[in-house]
Amino acid sequence: MVREIVVYPDKRLKQVSREVETFDETLHTLLDDMYDTMRAKNGVGLAAIQIGIDLRALIINIPLENIPEGEDEQPKENTLEMINPVIIEKDGSTKFQEGCLSVPGIYEEVERAKHVKVEYYDRFGEKHLIEDDDFLAIAMQHEMDHLDGKVFIEKLSFMKRKKFEKEWKKRKKVS
Repeated sequence: MVREIVVYPDKRLKQVSREVETFDETLHTLLDDMYDTMRAKNGVGLAAIQIGIDLRALIINIPLENIPEGEDEQPKENTLEMINPVIIEKDGSTKFQEGCLSVPGIYEEVERAKHVKVEYYDRFGEKHLIEDDDFLAIAMQHEMDHLDGKVFIEKLSFMKRKKFEKEWKKRKKVS
């Protein structure tokens, strides 16, 4: 089921999400709905708080490259579901242009760690370890920020942030 996306500056986006304690059908439905919502909005990742649920759950599904016409570039089985994720190692630095379903239409260059190692649980409560130094590393950091009540625009320089706030207010008046 496609759910409504929480849009900046909604106060829920500032909320620190709670740990998931029960790995049950309710969690599975939430993760399935998050996938449907992310796909409906052409996203690459989604944190539960972005649909108003303050649980430490996120999903990432990076589109596949070079796929035959008509095939799904983001098949559900390629979705990385991360419950209670924790960065246990990070190093390096890289810049990448990021966007966010909760801040639609805004894309800005953000500096993040180049390499991360993350410990997390899957939907069944099994522990996993993943590490990456590519786009997935950036996506994991972006979505994990949501779990801590942070949106990517908070990582912008003072000047870029002021420019964003001005443009965002202008855009909101028009809509």
